[in-house]
Amino acid sequence: MNEPILKVIELSKVFPHPRGEVRALQEVDFEVYPGESLAVVGVSGAGKSTLLHIIGAIDRPSKGKVILEGEDLSLLSPFQLAQVRNQKIGFVFQFHHLLPEFNALENVMMPALISRMEKKQAETRAKKVLAELGLENRFYHRVGELSGGEQQRVAVARAVILEPKLLLCDEPTGNLDPEIGRKVEDLLLELNQKKGITLIVVTHNESLAQRMQKRIRLFGGKIIAREG
Repeated sequence: MNEPILKVIELSKVFPHPRGEVRALQEVDFEVYPGESLAVVGVSGAGKSTLLHIIGAIDRPSKGKVILEGEDLSLLSPFQLAQVRNQKIGFVFQFHHLLPEFNALENVMMPALISRMEKKQAETRAKKVLAELGLENRFYHRVGELSGGEQQRVAVARAVILEPKLLLCDEPTGNLDPEIGRKVEDLLLELNQKKGITLIVVTHNESLAQRMQKRIRLFGGKIIAREG
């Protein structure tokens, strides 16, 4: 059997607070294999986003390890973590976080340019990804000229331009109406199933969670159930 692409080992995160420590995560353990899809489900405050930020090398745990493709992220320098985020992980958030002063094409090119890809190659790749997502007529539209669903598709294109091994989504449809949200769900699952990108989605949307191969349920920073 393949080795896990991601291993989360006894992960804990504690935030200091004047009234006492806040335990956002408590000894969370799970594995994800290449090409799998996983939903992390729970109510607001359950620790879902904290978990995603640690997996994505945005934050560090108070205790425990995240092993990505056999590499312990806790041993890496800030510069090395930035390289991991750029080259191995794609992020899609509830709010697209696109840069409004740039057009769709420029937004999608950004991770490729940061990785020092030649500009023409980055542009070619960005156009290809945008076209695959049905945005071939929106290359030169600025963010404010795009609908909510189009903005989120641009965000997905930006997340996958470098063909990451792992795609992390934090409430990716939470800011969209149900019809557009369903289309974004379909898009994420297509990337998972056709391109083999390992997909982890944080959500409180039960219908989206049920479309994933596996689910873990968090409450009070702990895993209370595993499904699939």
